[in-house]
Amino acid sequence: MDHVKFGRTGLPVSRLCLGTMTFGLQCDETRSRAILDAAAEGGIDFLDTADVYPLGGDLSTVGRTEEILGGWLAGKRQNFIVATKCFGRMGPLPWDQGMSRKHILDAIDGSLRRLRTDYIDLYQLHGCDAEAPLDEALEALDRVVQSGKARYVGVSNWPAYKVARAVGRAEIKKLTRLASVQPRYNLLFRTFERDLLPLCREEGIAVISYNPLAGGLLTGKHAKANTPAEGTRFTLGGAGSMYQARYWHDRQFATVEALRKIANEAGMSLATLAVAWVIANPAITCPIIGASRPEQLVDSLAAVSKPISADLKSRLDELTTEWRAVDAER
Repeated sequence: MDHVKFGRTGLPVSRLCLGTMTFGLQCDETRSRAILDAAAEGGIDFLDTADVYPLGGDLSTVGRTEEILGGWLAGKRQNFIVATKCFGRMGPLPWDQGMSRKHILDAIDGSLRRLRTDYIDLYQLHGCDAEAPLDEALEALDRVVQSGKARYVGVSNWPAYKVARAVGRAEIKKLTRLASVQPRYNLLFRTFERDLLPLCREEGIAVISYNPLAGGLLTGKHAKANTPAEGTRFTLGGAGSMYQARYWHDRQFATVEALRKIANEAGMSLATLAVAWVIANPAITCPIIGASRPEQLVDSLAAVSKPISADLKSRLDELTTEWRAVDAER
């Protein structure tokens, strides 16, 4: 497994990051541990989670994913780069979510407890809170780093203009700089190529993109004629309806079929092709890959050792040009 520099920091991370949002709901603890074992055996030592995971659950399940990961990390914490996030609702009270100083400082203590560690390598804001002052959130993140509870900070699901403002405010106020962003990015969703990715390249911000397989649609295993299979990303609670709204449409399925033909010509699986295309973008530090079974990691891992040619990337870019114009909020 190759390692790459994490933005303008001195931190090297594996070329692929393992996402864990299925752990504790779609995947029980035994299967989650098997997926973590398979990822580690494949050379992945960068792990991403969030306090609200598993995705698709409710207040009774939030934190379960971090607990599973914390148990697995026992005795080998120093061998992995661990990233987690805060923002979503963690309890019934109005301040149990968002970007207030109170929530951020409370949330990291909760994550440290569930992960059974005394520090987080990368602590991220999982969303953007219009009701909280940006300076307040940046000051809270700076305090998290200064206290030793996190090494680096980043954001997820932020628009480019907000990231640019955060960079500027941190510079002016001499606060800890954002090291990374975590946007959605794949062959069926390329909107951020127009603003966020160029900004990150210019500012040296690492990009750990999620959804490289569009929730599994880019594996080619789904058919529009059928309803989404139970137990897949497209059926899990509220997350299932979100994923259907993102990808379960005739146009996306038509693109998948065209991509399948190109993958066959290239002699690789559609999943490998999709992940390799993300890796080929110089703005991307590492894609976040996920799985509901250990064997599903094989195709994603293969993308690291099977880089696509410039000609093939251009062909894929041209085929999926329409997906550069999708509404980023969808």
